[in-house]
Amino acid sequence: MRCPFCGQDDDRVIDSRPAEDGNAIRRRRECQACGRRYTTYERVERFPVRVVKKDGRRENYSRNKLLTGILKACHKLPIESERIETALSRIERKIFDYESDEVPTHLIGEWVMQELRKLHKVAYIRFASVYREFRGADDFVRAAQETEGK
Repeated sequence: MRCPFCGQDDDRVIDSRPAEDGNAIRRRRECQACGRRYTTYERVERFPVRVVKKDGRRENYSRNKLLTGILKACHKLPIESERIETALSRIERKIFDYESDEVPTHLIGEWVMQELRKLHKVAYIRFASVYREFRGADDFVRAAQETEGK
């Protein structure tokens, strides 16, 4: 593994533990060249999943694309990165357990909103405003009331 700080490939693992509900291994590493520490994750490589867009286009599932959307919704909110990673893992589990190797984006969006609702109300509303294409203040009020269970 190359050090993200100095680029050397001489490191040692100083801690390993299960992560993402047992679907990954989190490794804490220390670079032998510069002494800095960093974290890596080891995951099982899964079969290719295709995402079916609203317009019928298909593209390969991208974990990074999903993570980017979640991180944008959580931007500057007091949410621990481990909670975000756990939510992402739960969403991925649903994607990979889906009955087909093609998953519609509307399902993925609903799964993301379920997880964001648990993480933080503002993150949920941010994501919902884009996903559901809010047109005005009434849409935001309705989404806020949903988070309150009204």
